[in-house]
This record gives sequence, C-alpha cells and structure tokens, in this order.
Amino acid sequence: QVQLVESGGGSVQAGGSLRLSCAASKATICRFDMSWYRQAPGKEREVVAVIDRAQKTTYADSAKGRFTISLDNGKNTMSLQMNNLRPEDTAMYFCRYRRYCTFDTYNHWGQGTQVTVSS
Repeated sequence: QVQLVESGGGSVQAGGSLRLSCAASKATICRFDMSWYRQAPGKEREVVAVIDRAQKTTYADSAKGRFTISLDNGKNTMSLQMNNLRPEDTAMYFCRYRRYCTFDTYNHWGQGTQVTVSS
C-alpha cells in the first residue's frame, strides 16, 4: 500500500554536492525507520544512513561528517544531503522504509536513483 518516489540523483565532480529525496505515499501511526542504501557494480548493497521516528540518526563511517539524513514535510519525506562527494560514492542509491506495527512488520524499497562522482 506504500509507494516510495526517489529523486535527486545525478552526475557531479569530486567535491560537489547532491541532495536525494524519498517521498512516501502515505503516513503511518506505527513505529518506523527510513534509510538510504547504496550498491556499486559488483558490490553488496550497504547501508549509508538511518533515521527513526524520533529522528535519531546513524551513519556509515564513510558518510560521517559529509552526509546528513533528515525527515521533512511532516515526516513523509526523507532526504540525504551529500557534500564533499568522492568517486567511491558512485552507486545506485535506494530508499528503504520499515514500519513496525502491532501485528505486522512491513518493508518497502524505492526503485533507486543513480549517483555518479567523477574525479
């Protein structure tokens, strides 16, 4: 019942910035967290940043000090501000939305948005 719409990917030079967004089609009364994952060619998908309903955030070591995750627009939209981008950040970035309800847990993925960083 929930769809995720991602935007903001693109191609930039090293040292540049991008802002990714992920909009959920509906809100929830359940506990939830939202996160960004990325996957480079030939690599496993890895978590980049996570934010929960209380806006507690966690980051991969590679993202600390450069990336900022946030909830916007009444917590229906998640954003990832990426600064000082490096070629190693090149990957497909995916939005993940998990809801922890009383009787069920739900997991939703976005379609992905490409980020390319050139040196």
